[in-house]
Amino acid sequence: MKRLLLLVFCGFLGFSASAQGPAQAEQFTLANGLTLIVAPDRRAPTAVHMLWVRVGAMDEVDGNTGLAHVLEHMMFKGTRKLKPGEFSRRVAALGGRENAFTSQDYTGYYQQIPANRLLDVMQLEADRFAHNQWSDAEFRKELEVVKEERRMRTEDNPRALLGEALNAATFVAAPYRRPVVGWMSDLDTLQPADARAFYRRWYVPANAAVVVAGDVDVQQVRRLAEQTYGRIPARAVPARKPRSEPLQVGLRRIDVKAPAEQAYVALAFKVPGLVSLTAPTAQDDDALALTVLAAVLDGYSGARLDRTLTQGPDRVADGAGASNGLMGRGPQLFVLDGVPAQGKSAAQVEAALREQVARVAREGISAAELERVKTQWVASEVYKRDSLMYQARELGSHWVQGLPLDASERLLARLRAVTAEQVQAVAARYFGDDQLTVAQLLPQALDPNRPKRQPAAGSRH
Repeated sequence: MKRLLLLVFCGFLGFSASAQGPAQAEQFTLANGLTLIVAPDRRAPTAVHMLWVRVGAMDEVDGNTGLAHVLEHMMFKGTRKLKPGEFSRRVAALGGRENAFTSQDYTGYYQQIPANRLLDVMQLEADRFAHNQWSDAEFRKELEVVKEERRMRTEDNPRALLGEALNAATFVAAPYRRPVVGWMSDLDTLQPADARAFYRRWYVPANAAVVVAGDVDVQQVRRLAEQTYGRIPARAVPARKPRSEPLQVGLRRIDVKAPAEQAYVALAFKVPGLVSLTAPTAQDDDALALTVLAAVLDGYSGARLDRTLTQGPDRVADGAGASNGLMGRGPQLFVLDGVPAQGKSAAQVEAALREQVARVAREGISAAELERVKTQWVASEVYKRDSLMYQARELGSHWVQGLPLDASERLLARLRAVTAEQVQAVAARYFGDDQLTVAQLLPQALDPNRPKRQPAAGSRH
């Protein structure tokens, strides 16, 4: 849990470039509306090329859940020039590796290749972005792969199943209530025409960004982008209707039954997310203070939840965690979770988790705790900046959120400025029952004869 939390934080932190480290990224807009971001880093003769599309599960409609993820799979199934699977074979022949990912907010595609093969992958990616095509039979075959992925990663995973149910119960109108992989009943009825219409609607240059990080020259990459992506005709990005979450007016509880060895409980509190770094508001201040609170609770070995819930003779949990969403295209959550220790109940863990937040609200946090979490973010970032993939992912995710190129530096400065008084204030403000949804896993007997699923052939992840 702590490692995941640090990844979430550190994805939003950064440093000014040193003489030998990454240079300042530059951003351009092509004539057709596509965004190009280039981050030179000459320490190794490699490059990461990523295509980000500002479309994800939150852009789907009821009845077609899972469509963004299914389309991600279909993008590997051919173009006017390439047969199914040939894209991946060509990248491998270049000495590269590639894959893709889908979230609530975006879809991304990447290749890591020798820097002198950048033009090759830009031609390949621009081709499939503009000319993706495949047969109905290929779609139905890949859809079965996605359905098996859902069975293996969600239906056979008790905590994933609970997380899916928790989101569905927490959000009423906000599209984050739907799972990225989709509901199985929707996957059963998806048609090839659904994916083709989604592709035509959202895969337009003005809704996409290309990020290149590595041993490259900025102006040369710009020329290559004009030669490849710049030839794609411009089209308008469809208007997005706001789907705001109504105010919650009471605690919600759900029980989830699934075969499991241990119980589990998760508490999701609706909290404000970060909106702006250029014109910050009180909401932005609170979002950052909540991020610091999560780190104080669970940001390092021996943090408050670890020390008070999982250690000593009176421990109530085998594991406990805290995380804050901070930013996204939809509403954000602060989540507390835990696994009851032997002889303890989920209710006891829930009470212990809430007590730790209440204690911060009553007593505040120490200067040493505050300094420790800030120092740890900085130290972690030193190592992460050595990864070209990390640099490209950070720049792409910031673009999706509409943040400036120097978002990392701005966020680091803002987090360093968070005070102990601000952390205490948000602990008192956002953790009442009216903002809370609780999900409890009720373990059911395991079937010893149930075969273990294997990843489906063709899975992209």
